Amino acid sequence: MKGERRVYDSEDSASRAAAELFCERAAETIARADRFVVALTGGSTPRKMYRLLGQEPYRSRVQWERIDFFWSDERAVPPEHADSNFRIANEGFLAPLAVPPGRIHRMPAEREDLDQAARDYQAEMVRVLGGDLDGAPPQFDWLLLGMGSDGHVASLFPGSPALQEEQRWVVGNPGPGGKGQRMTFTLPLLNRGKEVVFLVAGADKGAAIAALERGEDLPAQRIAPQGPLIWILDQSAASL
Repeated sequence: MKGERRVYDSEDSASRAAAELFCERAAETIARADRFVVALTGGSTPRKMYRLLGQEPYRSRVQWERIDFFWSDERAVPPEHADSNFRIANEGFLAPLAVPPGRIHRMPAEREDLDQAARDYQAEMVRVLGGDLDGAPPQFDWLLLGMGSDGHVASLFPGSPALQEEQRWVVGNPGPGGKGQRMTFTLPLLNRGKEVVFLVAGADKGAAIAALERGEDLPAQRIAPQGPLIWILDQSAASL
């Protein structure tokens, strides 16, 4: 299992640790580079972190207008849908903090042509971050990721076609078991990250964490960013 492990006694304390790390990195990067570019994740675990960011003492520690927010994956649903990864973050802290709309770059995964939508999202990254569509992927300052009980990361599931993608940064991809459609970052983009942080909580993740420790080839095992890789775990996820 690659990276640094930080284990906390509860999901609440792990969420606070993730919120604290986010605020620290945002302040450091904005002081140095005048902005902070992040990719958020969905799922159940980050909800508490997002709510914390919208409250004191965290909300006043960050210059929210200097952060660009992207998403590492999204379900093929409208942004107001209950399953939308965007909605989780928007309701948790983006809307309450009135983050400028121009800083919020959500995945348009509800579009009928998901392949073109993924290409357009890649073009949006170039517009915001610079670079070349045919060149190396951009580098995010901070990527927050979760992990499913099957070891998936973003919407890269075991056996996903997108796990083999070596050129494109964003693609459409089938959901687990081929059910539904997703849009997801690919490994070339995820592994360019300046820092990747996994936030994983719950006993249902314990078997996958143990499998990673044994070196099994789960999608999460393939995350190897150019910068630090940090695992923030609660005791239940680390129990095995």
